[in-house]
Amino acid sequence: MAITPKIEPAHHHHHHNEPQKSKYEQVLDKYNTDINDDEVRTAVQQIIAEKVHENDNLETKKFLFGSIELTTLKTTDSDESVMAFAERINQFDAAYPNLPHVATICVYPCFASIVSETLEVDGVEIACVSGSFPSSQALIEVKIAETALAVKDGATEIDIVMPVGKFLSGDYEGVCDDISELKQTCGTAAMKVILETGCLRNASDIKKASILSMYAGADYIKTSTGKEKIAATPEAAYVMCQAIKEYYDETGIQIGFKPAGGINSVMDALTYYTIVKEVLGDKWLTNKWFRLGTSRLANLLLSEIEGEEIKFF
Repeated sequence: MAITPKIEPAHHHHHHNEPQKSKYEQVLDKYNTDINDDEVRTAVQQIIAEKVHENDNLETKKFLFGSIELTTLKTTDSDESVMAFAERINQFDAAYPNLPHVATICVYPCFASIVSETLEVDGVEIACVSGSFPSSQALIEVKIAETALAVKDGATEIDIVMPVGKFLSGDYEGVCDDISELKQTCGTAAMKVILETGCLRNASDIKKASILSMYAGADYIKTSTGKEKIAATPEAAYVMCQAIKEYYDETGIQIGFKPAGGINSVMDALTYYTIVKEVLGDKWLTNKWFRLGTSRLANLLLSEIEGEEIKFF
């Protein structure tokens, strides 16, 4: 019996000291992730100085009101308080027939069924934070169960937190696997991935986290949970919008944007609106593709729209 000599494939000899790039690194290579924080800061300052005032008008404020994700994520939330919270959205519809309703009500998953039973206004989405919000530190099985139950109970949108620890340690596969498994669990419910930008080291991290999240199945990318010291910033928003634009140019897939956490003034909201307008353009300026995560802002915008102090929500 002839013995076939074992011939080593030639390429082993040339490349053994060059590690293969992972598919995640190959995805990132298609985008500009080598960005400078100072340049981002300068670009944002210029947009704020030159463009925000153009949008400081009644029409934009009404639009912003209609993009709000009215949020309650408190340790003290209860069935009663969340029911009353949802009821305010019903009452608003009757009290202000000429204004848009908010885009979304955002609650913990244990309140999804209460909201879905209470909410009567057509077109208001029910979002639940899921996947062990805000830390995202749980076994994937637990995150999947929580997400599946939220959707079963009426959530039409799911907000999860990217596993930040995995991202910072370079485990891009772990990050993407988490996100894509949860996207599968969401089914038809839209999924927002929170990058927790205040925990990322620089603009380059924010760009990479944005791209990986979109690649893994995010329908929206969102800045922050509001539970960390540093919440949304205009700089983070600018980098995320640039990532959304590049991703759209590369794939044709439109991804939504949601700044959240620390949006405390009408001027903050106008700043985010202006960044979206300047970087992404009008195609993103609908209450489907642009959302503001806040509860405080609803009364402030309402007061400016109506010209008197109103504490409705």
